Amino acid sequence: MAKNSTVFVCQSCGAAQPKWLGRCPACQSWDSLVEEPLAPTTQRRAAAGAPKTPLAQALDRPETRRPTGVAELDRILGGGLVAGMVVLVGGEPGIGKSTLMLQTAQTLGAEGGRVLYVAAEESVRQVGLRAHRLGLRGEGVELLADTGLESILQAMAEGSHTAVVVDSIQALRSEELASAPGSVGQVRQCAAELAGAAKAAGCALFLVGHVTKEGALAGPRVLEHLVDTVLYFESEPSLRLRLLRAVKNRFGATDEVGVFEMGEAGLMGVANPSALFLAQRPASAPGSAVCAAMSGTRPLLVEVQALVSPSGLAMPRRQALGVDQGRLQMLTAVLAIHAGLDLGGHDVFVNVAGGVRLSEPAADLAVTAAIASSLANRPLPPKTVCFGEVGLTGELRAVGRSAARMAEALRQGFNQVLTAPGKASAPPGMELLQAGRLDQALGLLW
Repeated sequence: MAKNSTVFVCQSCGAAQPKWLGRCPACQSWDSLVEEPLAPTTQRRAAAGAPKTPLAQALDRPETRRPTGVAELDRILGGGLVAGMVVLVGGEPGIGKSTLMLQTAQTLGAEGGRVLYVAAEESVRQVGLRAHRLGLRGEGVELLADTGLESILQAMAEGSHTAVVVDSIQALRSEELASAPGSVGQVRQCAAELAGAAKAAGCALFLVGHVTKEGALAGPRVLEHLVDTVLYFESEPSLRLRLLRAVKNRFGATDEVGVFEMGEAGLMGVANPSALFLAQRPASAPGSAVCAAMSGTRPLLVEVQALVSPSGLAMPRRQALGVDQGRLQMLTAVLAIHAGLDLGGHDVFVNVAGGVRLSEPAADLAVTAAIASSLANRPLPPKTVCFGEVGLTGELRAVGRSAARMAEALRQGFNQVLTAPGKASAPPGMELLQAGRLDQALGLLW
């Protein structure tokens, strides 16, 4: 009996099965097996031994970074590009991934670099029209409209490039595999080959990736393990903002956030995001508090909004956007027990304006202050900033980088700060209010 010429490959984990199954035995995903032709078998070549390098010698090599010319992108990457780094940029369709990559390629080329821009989903004319609309001149940028992996690898080997941009990785196809572009095998093979070529040549590689309906990057999970940095592009349509987050970064912090504003001339970095997030804050509105948060190394002032309304449900709702849902439930319990607030018959909704996500405990005091203000229908002092961690016993705990938070608040025009007792002192022109317990802090606000 002749062997089957096809195999069923799971699109979630890449496991191969000889026949179709409703559920993948490896990752337990339903309806993920897709029939693909078998790849031709090739004879394994003898691998050449790689040279060994002593660790002490590797430590003597200084880290050199090349700025991209886009300040917000450099902040996310940890200061610029490292030779041989591989960056995966994901986001929803139309959010501006190609625009950001084209602008980055232009800034690198204008500063004397040489960039290869691979347009796997568009023609050269389409890329040229976008560049014309963005006002780019194209110095140092080479376009390659091709989906063949072998052609791209040849173009990378022909010249020394500062960076290579592939838009997008799901559109590439290797001749060694018979499956269709975008399949698990093709994405894994193309990403691995491109990453190896970039590290060997010492050039930075940007891979643009699509996301699924669930918001995860399309393709195998191994794609995120192959790269050095994974960036997610998110949008806030009401403010025309684009937030660039790092969820994996081998050369920098993962809690940095780059803020861009989409305009007619493309993406523009926002140098003062605190002023932008607070620009539409209502004056003297109950349920509004300003939190001095840290986004990586950058202090950021954001507005925390709360709405407390009577509930007719047996179990009142606790809903949060921008803060952890479980932490909101904990803070409402602390307010009820240690601050005497009657929240048992009220729904509590908390939102962080501008689409910012606050993951650090320093936002606890601002969240509780906003909830108390909404319940009492009394606005907080308009020039007061709050930050501090709230414990289960009702105590307030100091957080790090207090001096940087207060300096940013003073720069934005705030003259009063409420926090837990600590070693940091307020800068000249700012009044420092300190409280050891939550009920004392709420009393100081009024």
